[in-house]
Amino acid sequence: MKNLKPEHFRVDSEISLATTPTFLDIETSEKKKEKILQKTREKLSKLQDKMYAHNRYAVLICLQGMDTAGKDSLIREVFKEFNARGVVVHSFKTPNSSELEHDYLWRHYIALPEKGKFAVFNRTHYENVLVTRVHPEYILNENIPGIETVEDITPEFWENRFESINAFEKHIASNGVLILKFYLHLSKEEQRQRLLRRLETEKHNWKFSPGDLKERGLWNDYQNYYEEAINRTSKPHAPWYIVPADNKETSRYIVAKTILEELQKYTEIKEPELEDKVKDNIKMYHDLLKSEK
Repeated sequence: MKNLKPEHFRVDSEISLATTPTFLDIETSEKKKEKILQKTREKLSKLQDKMYAHNRYAVLICLQGMDTAGKDSLIREVFKEFNARGVVVHSFKTPNSSELEHDYLWRHYIALPEKGKFAVFNRTHYENVLVTRVHPEYILNENIPGIETVEDITPEFWENRFESINAFEKHIASNGVLILKFYLHLSKEEQRQRLLRRLETEKHNWKFSPGDLKERGLWNDYQNYYEEAINRTSKPHAPWYIVPADNKETSRYIVAKTILEELQKYTEIKEPELEDKVKDNIKMYHDLLKSEK
């Protein structure tokens, strides 16, 4: 597993999802995967503390994937060692009435992390060029001037959305937000098995919705739009990583290792040093506190 590197999964040139593997056999037991993930989590936690103290960068982790791709459990397992004060998870659902009173990026912009902190977007601003392309009628809820019917949504409309998303990410990256985007690449057969487990295991029944089957019927449309979105928006300042997601333990480790190794490249991230005046008097401050009774 040590040979797995971020560049193996980063999108640096045009990709085809149909020829990109959804399963990676790393020939390691599930127990060993968990141990390796634990060590990686601990390193990430220490790095988080440094970033919090350094207070110059923020980190935005974007997670996308088809239903059952494992986004929720990945967040739980990868970030469980983080100090709660330094990470916030946002799960973006259908825009509410208040959010629809603003442009489509507004709710994502106000959820961006503060300096020194992490934000995890569970589903992201990319829903606006994914779900809305599969269901263009949803665009009508945004009440955009000149868009009265689905027929008004032209190819130029989507071109403008891609340009806006790229500009949004370029802007926040230039202001200290480190962006890492992960697509959990799940096979259609593995999704079928996971949906069946939701139906066959009573305690997981609540996770199932008949709508899951409707969206599954649109699998090819989603794959096409995911592929286009990834190819159009994977940039050096905001790269996409395609993570094989048929095995959850493997995908969690790949994401954790990628975050760690990419952030470690920022060697200037470290705890601030004390002023010389304070350093020189450390012993005095220590003795003062020791002498208190």
